[in-house]
Amino acid sequence: MSDSRVIIDAVDTHKRTPQELFNQPQHCVIPLFQRAYVWRQDEQWEPLWKDVRRVAELRLSEPDRQVKHFLGAVVLQSGSAQSNSLPVWNVIDGQQRITTLQLLMDATSALIVGAGAARFGLQLEMLTHNQEMYVSERESRLKLRHMNNDRAAFDEVMDADAPVDHAALENADSQLVRAHEYFTSVVGEWLGDADAEGFVERAEALSTVLQSDLQLVTIELTASEDPQEIFETLNARGTPLTAADLVRNFVFQRISAEGGDAEKVYRDDWPFETKFWSAEVSVGRYLASRSSVFLNQWLTARTGEDVRLQSTFPRFKSYVDHQPDLKVVDLLPEIKKQADAYEAWTHAASRKDGSLDPTAMAVYRMKAVGSEVLKPLLIWLHEPSRKLPASVIDEIIRTCESWVQRRQMLRLTNTDLGRVIADIIRANQSTDADELAAKVSSHLSALNVASTYWPGDDELRRALATEPVYRRFTRPRLRSLLEAVENEYRAETRQPQVERAGFPIEHILPQKWNDNWQVDGDREQMVRQEHVHRLGNLTLLTTKLNSKVSNSAWANKRGELLKHNTINMTGRLIQMTEQAEWDEALIDQRTETMIDMLLKVWPVPEGHEGKVADPQSKARNWVELKHLVEAGLLTPGDVVTSTYRGSTGVEATLTASGMVCDGRAFSTPSGAGSHVRKRATNGWYFWSLADGRKLNDVRTAFLAGLD
Repeated sequence: MSDSRVIIDAVDTHKRTPQELFNQPQHCVIPLFQRAYVWRQDEQWEPLWKDVRRVAELRLSEPDRQVKHFLGAVVLQSGSAQSNSLPVWNVIDGQQRITTLQLLMDATSALIVGAGAARFGLQLEMLTHNQEMYVSERESRLKLRHMNNDRAAFDEVMDADAPVDHAALENADSQLVRAHEYFTSVVGEWLGDADAEGFVERAEALSTVLQSDLQLVTIELTASEDPQEIFETLNARGTPLTAADLVRNFVFQRISAEGGDAEKVYRDDWPFETKFWSAEVSVGRYLASRSSVFLNQWLTARTGEDVRLQSTFPRFKSYVDHQPDLKVVDLLPEIKKQADAYEAWTHAASRKDGSLDPTAMAVYRMKAVGSEVLKPLLIWLHEPSRKLPASVIDEIIRTCESWVQRRQMLRLTNTDLGRVIADIIRANQSTDADELAAKVSSHLSALNVASTYWPGDDELRRALATEPVYRRFTRPRLRSLLEAVENEYRAETRQPQVERAGFPIEHILPQKWNDNWQVDGDREQMVRQEHVHRLGNLTLLTTKLNSKVSNSAWANKRGELLKHNTINMTGRLIQMTEQAEWDEALIDQRTETMIDMLLKVWPVPEGHEGKVADPQSKARNWVELKHLVEAGLLTPGDVVTSTYRGSTGVEATLTASGMVCDGRAFSTPSGAGSHVRKRATNGWYFWSLADGRKLNDVRTAFLAGLD
């Protein structure tokens, strides 16, 4: 018998259903040292849901048939619970599947309870939440507890009131929240309307499957047993090989088989053994070696396929295997040339001073927004054999940056953008250089669905005119937009680009305007608060102002800005106030000017409007209060009232871009509702108008008008 088998046989092993695993009052704890949640839709969530749905449909069509689905193994170790606390199990292995299962059960429970089939939904809730009678005031009711960086996101989405407004959660960008949102969507679609025929039967079948028809093998350790030994055994011991490791092993074995000098090629043409290439970089929520990320992007550039990071090695091997005339010994020098260029762009983008060419600037801006989407395009454009003129490369980069940046300024999804880049590459492998820029622009202009379209000028103007950008964008993203405006101003007089030194972003009308910028009247105060975080009220400074100066009256602050300013946009702002005080009208005027500059930096073809064929899908992904105001369905100044149990009677006032509650401005109803209740709240159901309609009823009417 092998050592691995001895180890596993020596511990307590059981086959359990979720009901058997989670039924008892307990806390299953994912320790601090465990990696973050990384499961994704196409690789894990969707296959899991398809398996669960298949078993549920078999239960409906063949009720006498016993069907089980095996989910895999988990390793649990008995933990030491404090006196009067619940039993604790530490999750040593299997945290990804347990977490996903809990998210699926919670999303399903919320949908079923919300539709009126409470019994089946509450049965699932018993598996995700401990009953209050077993939990002390300081403990969470959740049966699964994350101790790592996933804790806040998991707790928030699992404890949010149904129906969950996922986009309004503080951790909306978390992979955990996205998983919960995905399961809410697909389960809701499968269950159908609550009043539809067969709903109760489907709800019962799905609830039963999630409780009893899924199976996990649990390996249960006592507190004294060594969990690392089991963990290493189940995971084959050792550090997993990266995609670059696998490619390296493959290519040098192939070179040896081809009769080449593997040692010489390794020394001369394999660039990936330096600290630069071995460094881990973030790709979404993944961390991967930079060499693996580059090889993945190089493959997309070479094949015109949107290659997933996890598929890098098998796709590389397939690419080589299916080209019998291609020798690896000839391919590696080509890869090295492009890898060297890639490294040069990255180093240039990391420098604080010196002007950047469009390629390096694109790399810098991608880092600022946390995206890699244009990297395959850059590799493709700079492929030595293509010999594209610099003017063509620069024009295509500007076009594609416009497409990406405009979508990001509207906070639209990036999910399908990599596929579009791959499509552009595949469709233009043989396009002549003098036609290439026009072909790329035409390709992007023709996109007409919400997930990929190229927004037009009018939509950007409407959105950015009232957008509280300081709150909506990360600091690096917002700074990169302000830098783009500053560089456009500097280009007019042939000045060097602004330093990329992380300059402070200053509010001209200060965030604490009540100290020295008071206005009379509730409405005037509300309007002033709305303008604080808008684009026109922000500028870059080379040195952060002292807080006392920053919050001081305009005459004092203007003098300090004049004394220290070297930023063009700040200088132009000061010129605007030679005859006037800084106020809301000037903020609106400067906002329009700043938008003009952004549209000039990232233009669209003449006549391009950015229309979509699925406006309802687009709106459903991003309906805000300001859209309902623009449509005439709500009016600034309307008062809404909370109707939720325990918080009834609280009032808030609608504004052009959000609402004000307790003297604070909120851009979303959920943000205001969460402020009132001190917990995640779906504000669309929380707030009601004077005529009794909930804000969700108004949103539904808006969506219906798009049909």
